[in-house]
Amino acid sequence: MVHVRKVVPYALMVAVASGLYMFSQIFGEIKDEGFSRFQIMLGIKAFFGIWLGFRGINQKFFSINPWVFKSHLFPLILVVIMIFLSQFMYL
Repeated sequence: MVHVRKVVPYALMVAVASGLYMFSQIFGEIKDEGFSRFQIMLGIKAFFGIWLGFRGINQKFFSINPWVFKSHLFPLILVVIMIFLSQFMYL
């Protein structure tokens, strides 16, 4: 457990950084009709990912506890939602 607590926050930060890069490459052009279904779901995933990354950076580097949702249940639910969104994005 000691090793997990040292490695996981940094791995999550790398995941958020790579996700931001991929978002900038994959989002694509906005058509006149508005966002496509893919772009909407990608935007929701990006928002959840940025929120989780911001929360993790505050906890790891600044020792700031989360202001809201102090348990681990809410971040876990966000990750599960992001996984399901990933599955539905390409339907």
